Amino acid sequence: MVYRLSKIVRVIELFRTSRMVAPRLSGVAAALLLAVPIAFALGQSAPAAPAAPPASTPALTPPAPGGPPPPLPAQDTEAPTIKVNVNEVDLVFTVTDKKGHFVTGLNQSSFGLLDNQRPPEAVYKFVQQTDLPLRVGIMLDTSSSIRGRFQFEQDSAISFLLKVMHRNDRAFVEGFDVQTDVAQGFTNNIDLLDQGITKLRPGGGTAMFDALYSTCKDQMLTLRDTTPVRKAIILVSDGDDNYSHALESDAIKECQRAETTVYAISTNVSPSKDKGDDVLKAIADATGGRPFYPTRIEDVASGFEGIEEELRSQYLLEYRPAEFKQDGSFRTIYLHAVDDRYHVRTHTGYFAPRAAQ
Repeated sequence: MVYRLSKIVRVIELFRTSRMVAPRLSGVAAALLLAVPIAFALGQSAPAAPAAPPASTPALTPPAPGGPPPPLPAQDTEAPTIKVNVNEVDLVFTVTDKKGHFVTGLNQSSFGLLDNQRPPEAVYKFVQQTDLPLRVGIMLDTSSSIRGRFQFEQDSAISFLLKVMHRNDRAFVEGFDVQTDVAQGFTNNIDLLDQGITKLRPGGGTAMFDALYSTCKDQMLTLRDTTPVRKAIILVSDGDDNYSHALESDAIKECQRAETTVYAISTNVSPSKDKGDDVLKAIADATGGRPFYPTRIEDVASGFEGIEEELRSQYLLEYRPAEFKQDGSFRTIYLHAVDDRYHVRTHTGYFAPRAAQ
């Protein structure tokens, strides 16, 4: 989700003075004020006012068709301009059927949305199978508890990056035990990412919550992309934490603040799930991702393959929330499919930005 300033209106004042040889007029002869109406998403006009919250979640149907928006005036570098803040939310989500298969080909009216318990004021864009640029972080647990499984983690991570990275994508690599080691910062260079993964070595305790918190704060929250991107972290760990100062809830909130989806791949291959697996699930669910539980360590690669497929089978919804305030508060999101055969997975909410002081 990205918040952007959009240039909406350009006001031009044209002054006409007399060309007569007579003495110059003491005032302005005429002034003309041109205003350009706001053009909303999907080429339609926006509703006149936000709708009252319905008893059930409304379908995301486009506004009624109207006439084409008038053309913008020609560019005039000497004319003053007025900029109006427009708050937009870019919501990326995944749809699966009851068997967990990805569902594509749905349209905007297939979904209902509530932002902070209210329907959106306007919908700007709905895109199927979005190919937005990726900003991906690979977080590998390098604590001593996974020493015997670490080679499989490294090989699977390298294979994943080779398959998923496109020209406009960037990724970083880090390992964590009691400390976080960013082995390679954001780059599109696969060779550098490969080298970063290869040089990681296991050993020490586990401070997973600290690592996730600092990674979202220092890597994801500081991104300054000028266009919408998808931010995701692939967390490979057994989920056990014995050294963090941050709490699980602290790590989750920082991921939500950074608008980052977490996909968790468990390295616990015991027959039954343990507490660490539950922790991984809680983190993934709260951030719009999902956990993977390989039954053999050799199957860690299948978790990466599932993430790769999901990242290329997503939808993008851009909308303006109703009654939006730039107050830093947490706003809940409820997005569901009208057809109950389908399940929608996305963020549970986001933190509104604070207004500039």
